[in-house]
Amino acid sequence: MRIKVDSVSDSSVFPTSVDVVVIGGGIVGTSTAYELAKQGVSVALFEKGVIAGEQSGRNWGWVRQQNRDLHELPMAMRSLQRWDELSGEIGMDLGFRRSGILYGTLNEADLARWEKWGQQAKQIGFTSQLLSAREAQERIGDKTPWRGGVWSPTDGRAEPSQAVPAIAKGAQKLGASIFQHCAVRALDISAGRVSGVWTERGLVKASRVICCGGAWSSRFCRQYGVELPAANILGTVFKTTAAPEVVKGCLSTPNLCLRRRLDGSYTVAVPGLGQIDLAPQNIRYAAKFYPMFRSKVAKKLKIRLNGSFFSGPEASGSWSPDRPSPFEKIRVLDPTPDKRIIHDGLAELIRVFPELEGIKVDYAWAGWIDTTPDLVPVIDQVSQLPGMFIASGFSGHGFAIGPGAGLMCAQMLTNKPVYTDLTPYRLSRFEKGNAIRQPQMM
Repeated sequence: MRIKVDSVSDSSVFPTSVDVVVIGGGIVGTSTAYELAKQGVSVALFEKGVIAGEQSGRNWGWVRQQNRDLHELPMAMRSLQRWDELSGEIGMDLGFRRSGILYGTLNEADLARWEKWGQQAKQIGFTSQLLSAREAQERIGDKTPWRGGVWSPTDGRAEPSQAVPAIAKGAQKLGASIFQHCAVRALDISAGRVSGVWTERGLVKASRVICCGGAWSSRFCRQYGVELPAANILGTVFKTTAAPEVVKGCLSTPNLCLRRRLDGSYTVAVPGLGQIDLAPQNIRYAAKFYPMFRSKVAKKLKIRLNGSFFSGPEASGSWSPDRPSPFEKIRVLDPTPDKRIIHDGLAELIRVFPELEGIKVDYAWAGWIDTTPDLVPVIDQVSQLPGMFIASGFSGHGFAIGPGAGLMCAQMLTNKPVYTDLTPYRLSRFEKGNAIRQPQMM
């Protein structure tokens, strides 16, 4: 179903020229626009649908440092700082609360791996607490024979439906222009470098353009010979009716993930379950994703064949700037949620917390998660096309690290010192001959 997000009004004056164009109105795009406007840079953001209409409004709402790839951890830590600051800067509640995140496991091997990750993370500056079986039991409170867990008290949660629109409104207050239902069809290129974009409302000149298009980024980039390996994974999530508080923040177990929402309900998902469509883009990059698909990360994923082979973000085909693009044909990706996942998730929720007997599913939704072969995003300038930049492939981690990514992108776009090393995010790591690095998460 179409998700419910806070509305954002379009800016009043359509620009003819700006310093930077941002493609995409998710949390990375809006955060980039916000940070640029904060620096006094003239910026216009164009969104083919609505702000937070796709994955940035459909995610779990977790804001975490725990269980990050170690390359991604510095950005996650900086993001938590920005989450702390943004509500005050913007003057709006993003729904962010540092209420902690708890992981529980039935597997001793998990504990050994989590302990190793925690030691490495501590060297970077992040500390969490490894829990004994008794401590995990006490925190989760059910009768499952937990072998242990991890508690990260400085992590938190936020409300996707209000956070991303609030950041967009904050960017507008600082002078950014934002336009919805206005797709960027193509780049304008002069003398071998980017000189603007062709939108469905006309040409906007700009010396720098950053693609933050999520599930659509790879298809857009291929029009310019830029290979951005990405596979879109379909995830299902549901919201419950209001119920007693069984966890203050977020909980992850092998078969259940949940977040307490501000309205007293829960956002619930089953970790690891999802679908991948057999489509031209996935076939194109199959070799790069082969190591990940063989790993435990993808063991619960199912492959299917449907209409996305011929239309949507993973289809093939080209278009011209003077005609409607694929982005206008599908304004908002709104896939059908998997009923089996909803059924299993609700049953597991009640099994773990019998006191929630009688809780119902309020509504459910699904979303496409743009994923890279090593589960780390690409944040980079395109070497073969000066003026083009990419921030995409956040692999289901983008909501939490969006503010930190936006700051990173703004620094990169203005050629200022970036707060952490950009090397792990380079697009060149996926070039032919380079081995795909395995994710370094818990």
